[in-house]
Amino acid sequence: MKKDRTKPTTRKHHSYRETRDPAPGPALTKVLFEARRDLRSLFAASGLKILAEMLAADRVQLCGPAGKPQPGRTAYRHGRTQGELTYGGRKVLLTRPRVRGTNKREVPLPTWSAYQDEDPLSDHILRQMVSGISTRGYAPGLEPMEEGIRTTGTSKSSVSRQFVARTQADADKFLHRSLEGLDLPIVLLDGIHFGDELVIVALGIDTSGRKHVLGATHGTTESEEVCRGLLRELIERGLVVERSRMFVIDGGRGLRKAIRTVFGTWAVVQRCRVHKMRNVVEHLPERKRAWVRAAMRRAWESRSSDQAMMQLRQLSRQMEEAYPSAARSVLEGAEETLTVIDLGLTGWLLKTLSSTNAIENLQGSQKRMARNVKRWRGGKMVLRWVGVALLEAEKKFRRVKGYVGMPAMLRALDERVKITMDSKRQVA
Repeated sequence: MKKDRTKPTTRKHHSYRETRDPAPGPALTKVLFEARRDLRSLFAASGLKILAEMLAADRVQLCGPAGKPQPGRTAYRHGRTQGELTYGGRKVLLTRPRVRGTNKREVPLPTWSAYQDEDPLSDHILRQMVSGISTRGYAPGLEPMEEGIRTTGTSKSSVSRQFVARTQADADKFLHRSLEGLDLPIVLLDGIHFGDELVIVALGIDTSGRKHVLGATHGTTESEEVCRGLLRELIERGLVVERSRMFVIDGGRGLRKAIRTVFGTWAVVQRCRVHKMRNVVEHLPERKRAWVRAAMRRAWESRSSDQAMMQLRQLSRQMEEAYPSAARSVLEGAEETLTVIDLGLTGWLLKTLSSTNAIENLQGSQKRMARNVKRWRGGKMVLRWVGVALLEAEKKFRRVKGYVGMPAMLRALDERVKITMDSKRQVA
């Protein structure tokens, strides 16, 4: 009879529930929180101590070791004084050593000069404000400092002054930079309101499909004079006039007249279909709006502008008896909503250039950044905020969807402008 050689299993199987670490209780959580707070204080204190050692080393380098004669030295110790440096998003009041030369003039310490030359405080304030932090919420958002360290520069007024000083020059430079060397066959124009103030923004698209902020101007309305001023400023900064160009606008008469006045037959206009449809349905009761929207979309999906125009006229006739204002709105400027069809655009490029959505998304970023501003004090303040918002937004720009169709679109645009010019010459 064979013996059973199998050995009984003695290993114990532990479940995950038995082996995992227990969740920290309230006492442990408190300990971890205190440790974290102390660690921040340690970093702050250590950084200031290291700075003090670096300043002391600078003084030794300039004056030599303390208490030892230094033949021919050119500097000597001259006590201590109070100074300010930026640290942790605020100005910290520190005691620093002083050094004077044999001519009794102050000798700067290299470390202190290096930190004073930098301006990290305005950078920190700019990042906070761009992220939507208000001037009142700036100080509470900073890391706590070690007790006994005096700080300044975190009050509402101080933060505001720093932000204005930092952004005014940047915004002016950005909104007035040169446009020379940019080939911009597409320009989008749109206005945005900040309280009672209005800013018209110009966005350009180059031949590769990349977007560029061109400029902005302040006004009370989208009048021809205001728009013409913006366009002429763009030309003065390098925008070429004699170039086939398509302007995408929301349908404002002032914009259209300014484009015709400044660019003449070099420009074709594409009216935003989203704004056009919105204008039409405003004249209709709610129950009729879905039907009209669907009819206008079907017309715009036509393969030719003639077919699209025929469908729009038919829609206008159907509404003429019951809704005459809506019927007139359908045909008002309808040809300008069909420019993208005449140019043979399809797919994403057609969708991108048939409306001002590209620039309206840009306008939305400006609204988000300035949402904490409750009172606008004139056009200069508005343009400064707009400039900062546009500068930050441009850093995240991507090429427009459908940019691969740009070469064909540009050929069609050149051909259309050429035909228009030839017809003008024949009439003359």
